[in-house]
Amino acid sequence: MRLDKYLKVSRLIKRRTVANEACDADKIVVNGKIARASYSVKIGDVIEINMGRSPMKAKVRSLAETIGKDGAAEMYEVLGA
Repeated sequence: MRLDKYLKVSRLIKRRTVANEACDADKIVVNGKIARASYSVKIGDVIEINMGRSPMKAKVRSLAETIGKDGAAEMYEVLGA
């Protein structure tokens, strides 16, 4: 699954276009490396989002093309800021 789509489906970022723009602006880091929107997300990847006032770090727990609002939080584990 593409990184921009994962960020949207998991609701870490609300819209896919915002996720795509964040990747283009080098605000998203995966496993310690700046990632492009086309990066293929795998289970176990650590994603750092450096947007806004509080940066966030999350570990990918599952992948799903579509998921409800209630299940989105189960797609990742927050590791801290």
